[in-house]
Amino acid sequence: MAMGTRKQGEKQEDIWIAHTELVSAPGHPFYQRLNELLEAEKFDGFVEGRCARFYAAKYGRPSLTPGIYFRSLLIGYFEGIDSERGIAWRLADSLALRRFVGIGLDEYTPDHSTISRTRRLIDLDTHREVFGWVLGVLADRGLLQGKRVAIDATTLEANAAMRSIVRRETGKSYAEFLRGLAKASGIETPTREELARLDRKRKKRTSNKEWKSPSDGDARIAKMKDGRTHLAHKAEHAVDLDTGGVVAVTLQGADQGDTTTLDETLSEAGMAVAELVGREAELRPDDPPKVNLNGIEEVVADKGYPSGAVAKRVKSYGVRSYIAEKKQKGRRHWANKAEQQQAVYQNRQRVRGEYGKSLLRRRGELVERSFAHCYETGGMRRTHLRGHQNILKRQLLHVGAFNLSLILRQLMGAGTPREWTNRCELLLLVYFLLPWQEGRNWLRRSRISMSPAECLANSRSRVRRWPCRNSATYTTAC
Repeated sequence: MAMGTRKQGEKQEDIWIAHTELVSAPGHPFYQRLNELLEAEKFDGFVEGRCARFYAAKYGRPSLTPGIYFRSLLIGYFEGIDSERGIAWRLADSLALRRFVGIGLDEYTPDHSTISRTRRLIDLDTHREVFGWVLGVLADRGLLQGKRVAIDATTLEANAAMRSIVRRETGKSYAEFLRGLAKASGIETPTREELARLDRKRKKRTSNKEWKSPSDGDARIAKMKDGRTHLAHKAEHAVDLDTGGVVAVTLQGADQGDTTTLDETLSEAGMAVAELVGREAELRPDDPPKVNLNGIEEVVADKGYPSGAVAKRVKSYGVRSYIAEKKQKGRRHWANKAEQQQAVYQNRQRVRGEYGKSLLRRRGELVERSFAHCYETGGMRRTHLRGHQNILKRQLLHVGAFNLSLILRQLMGAGTPREWTNRCELLLLVYFLLPWQEGRNWLRRSRISMSPAECLANSRSRVRRWPCRNSATYTTAC
């Protein structure tokens, strides 16, 4: 047999190729179902109507349509891609994603500069409207009630380096500032070791009042979850405790305390629920309401939010608070703070009850789950954009994709393509571990509608004896 070489395999590309000869793919079942959902809810018509004012009526080069742009940002969540450049690469590489966004095989996929330019073109309010549209789809399916809301925050690593920070008043870099201090202390030509020793002796070395990032003015110096000090932003979620859907998301400065940012997130959630109530009254006036008509009635938060002022403000909103408290040394002084004292004592009484404890447990489960899905597996723990407006545009669609995953989990038992793949692998494992005919009958009865936990529970309930090579028998569970 003669050996083939690379040169022998080279051939001249054809000038014309028939469209019937182009390679095609059947498409991913997850994205097919997601597209069916978006088309049934007339997603493309909605976003095109909202974005029409950002496009020229006649002139200009062909643009990226709103449907393709917003679907591309949804891909960032479902595929766990953190940057727009990565989204563009993945979109160009996958035939299934081409079909999902509606790009033909004879068309170019958008590069990252086109996606980023479209993001800058479409304003923040339009992104908020798209997020509100997703909330409406959730409410139609009973996946958002808006009565009990939990609020919590996490830090996102900024696209800026600590070594690039400069003084706010002079614009000097950190190294230049240290050399100035060394000269003031009598060291004319300080070495790197001497600068490091001088820096360690200083207190409050990196204060946000004194230092800033020249590349991202909204980034703030903060301590991350793993203990590192970094330039960061603060993302805050308001989560429905009955369904797990994210009602509102805000982006704050990482140096702001939880007691400062709670009011903005709570007001955003309240307005979102009020809009959903009005939407139901307009679309289905005769049907029983699925969203709580009285709006948000209870708010739950962890130990980072308690203060007398917060308890008083939340009470003034007509909302019952369930805010966990830290243990304090000694007694608190309530001089001239009678209203705060009453609000704090009422909150403390509610938290110590069984119902309050159950709400706090529910908060720890659902809010942390939204952070894990959006920022860990969703790939947005580190931002690749700068400025709160740019980051929040991406974040609104990212969290909106998380809300859509709740609907898909209800429809097909999986909220992401990876979860769908793992679920199918589990079904195949059960199929081959059970006896052949019984496995086929069980798989046919399930119709791929069970969750992975149900599949595993059903498979473990079938205990069989399997012959071993040494003719002995043993009992095993699939």
